[in-house]
Amino acid sequence: MYFSATYTTKKIVKMIAGYMGDIVNEYDITQSTPDDDITFSEDSLLIVGMPVYAGRIPAKTIEALNRFKGNGTPAIIVCVYGNRDYDDALLELKDTVESNGFKVISAGAFIAQHSIFPKVGEARPDAKDIEIIKDFAGKSADILSTSATVKSIQDISIKGNRPYKKPGKIPLKPKGNKHCNDCSTCVKLCPVFAIDENNPRKTNKKICISCGRCIVVCPQKARSFGGLLYKIAGSSFVKANLARKEPEVFFA
Repeated sequence: MYFSATYTTKKIVKMIAGYMGDIVNEYDITQSTPDDDITFSEDSLLIVGMPVYAGRIPAKTIEALNRFKGNGTPAIIVCVYGNRDYDDALLELKDTVESNGFKVISAGAFIAQHSIFPKVGEARPDAKDIEIIKDFAGKSADILSTSATVKSIQDISIKGNRPYKKPGKIPLKPKGNKHCNDCSTCVKLCPVFAIDENNPRKTNKKICISCGRCIVVCPQKARSFGGLLYKIAGSSFVKANLARKEPEVFFA
């Protein structure tokens, strides 16, 4: 299960799932929330992936996350961030998942290309990251295979703070340009429906969460971040966050 605006979180979660056996059910909550609760037995496994926005998981995912109910069900949780910091996102995801009856057995924070400033974390996850992801999946599988019961697995401790970091507002919003041909792909795929089908070049700044999906899915490459504020913020942000961060993993 994942929220994946630019599809990288989906890629990482499915990579991990591939080491666990066949995927029985796949839940993409990027655009929708299940109408009813989805319940898992103890002998199931839930793998959850979330991007990090300003140090937190996307606020719109909480309702969907609360639809997934476990019965002491093991869970692997993953946060994906753009080489700045994942702050309290992984802890927030752990708390949310465990409050719904799951037991987190492993957790990972992995790096992807930043969705607003692509020079930060450029081309990540790379080959080195993928090897770490594979190792993480293997060790997670070992925990399950060597434990007599899920209850016997130790509680996991991961990095983060409570109360969580206060969500910050991201003033930078993408918009369309003259190359837009009104195909409405961005309108249909925006997770928060912030693009008007009658004028897809514009973005509702009050609704937009700056996730970058409209940029990724546009067939004409007609949407982007830009403007003076973007240039000013980008210059300092890129300089401050070019140094390579490495994935961090935690096991029960």
